[in-house]
Amino acid sequence: MKFIIAALALFGAPALAAPTYLIADQMIDPVTGRVTENPALIIEDGTITSIGRQADLAAPDGAVLIDLSGRTILPGFIDMHTHLTYSATKGRGYAGLGLASDRQIIWGVVNAKKTLMAGFTTVRNTGSDGYGVLSLRDAINEGEIPGPRMFVAGPPVGIVGGHCSDNNLLPPEYEATGEGVATGPWEMRGKVRQNIKYGVDLIKTCSTGGVFSKGTAVGAAQSTVEELTAIVDEAHMRGLKVASHAHGTVGIKNAIRAGVDTIEHASFLDDEAIRMAKRNGVYLSMDIYNTEFTLAEGEKLGVRQEAIDKERSLSVTQRESFTKAVRAGAKVVFGSDAAVYPHGDNPKQFSRMVQFGMTEMQAINAATSLAAEALGKEGALGCLAAGCAADIVAVEGNPLSDITVLEAVNFVMKGGEVYKSE
Repeated sequence: MKFIIAALALFGAPALAAPTYLIADQMIDPVTGRVTENPALIIEDGTITSIGRQADLAAPDGAVLIDLSGRTILPGFIDMHTHLTYSATKGRGYAGLGLASDRQIIWGVVNAKKTLMAGFTTVRNTGSDGYGVLSLRDAINEGEIPGPRMFVAGPPVGIVGGHCSDNNLLPPEYEATGEGVATGPWEMRGKVRQNIKYGVDLIKTCSTGGVFSKGTAVGAAQSTVEELTAIVDEAHMRGLKVASHAHGTVGIKNAIRAGVDTIEHASFLDDEAIRMAKRNGVYLSMDIYNTEFTLAEGEKLGVRQEAIDKERSLSVTQRESFTKAVRAGAKVVFGSDAAVYPHGDNPKQFSRMVQFGMTEMQAINAATSLAAEALGKEGALGCLAAGCAADIVAVEGNPLSDITVLEAVNFVMKGGEVYKSE
């Protein structure tokens, strides 16, 4: 049997015609919950074609060998809530008013690579200023720059003066209005149609106020149920899913009644809201790590005191809500809200998910197979089986006994291409 040893010169190169034969010490399969010793995978054209044990699955003739002995492999991670074109350390608060939109795209190029190197081979970009982020997505897809596979929302759709859609920092004489602002069901439909026209992958809306928007209360509902229903109906009619930013209990329930697919943040959950989410198959994306960065570093980085106070008011409750949702069996996926804290630090949330109620396997599942299910990519992403995309990460140690080893990913493959190997 002839092997070609994978060399550094191949990293990031287009997938070769020759198949790849990848071996490791252990493999964690989040779909089945099984751990396989001495696994072997055959990869062709960016897809896993065969999987088994090294003793049973031979390498094809002429295969490229990737030997990850001493390491544990998992599916590439999926972050369901990121903002790659925003920075955690620059342009905070009023400083952001002086930034040109193309500067954000440059940040996006840098942040995309950091995110991929951290082991996240797929992300959902849940909101951006303008449509430049679509070019970032497309450049990654075409292999022009390294980065995770992106599902992009574009400008969020929401109410006048609301969180995520409007610009509330400038005084009235500037007449500043956000790109996604609408009033009433038909205007909301129009904004959804505009986003679809320019090529988004999903729709983002906000059914409550938020931490970083001026003058919005995190617990206060935004948009009527009729407006939210119009957004969801228009998106679903066109085959797109809808994510709703929702901290407050009323806004969470309004969004679920309207038929959204995911609730972002979900800070103030009561038992009824959790039952509604379970009954309607709604996924909860809860960012329970970033509060630590905001409270520790926010003031020196220019975050407004109003935002810091709001973060402090909800952080404990959000973590309690996370615990309740997990114990109740709700579908809780990995969503970091990276940009609130630095891109590339996404894996730090894993340990908090375990600390506040998940098993290690549940936390891994939340960032792989369950997230893929929420994306509508079950069986294609977030899995290690024949037919799955060859998105693979490796770590030293066993994350099922120490979840923090996921903070030190030392091998990253996306779509059969190696982007990182130590």
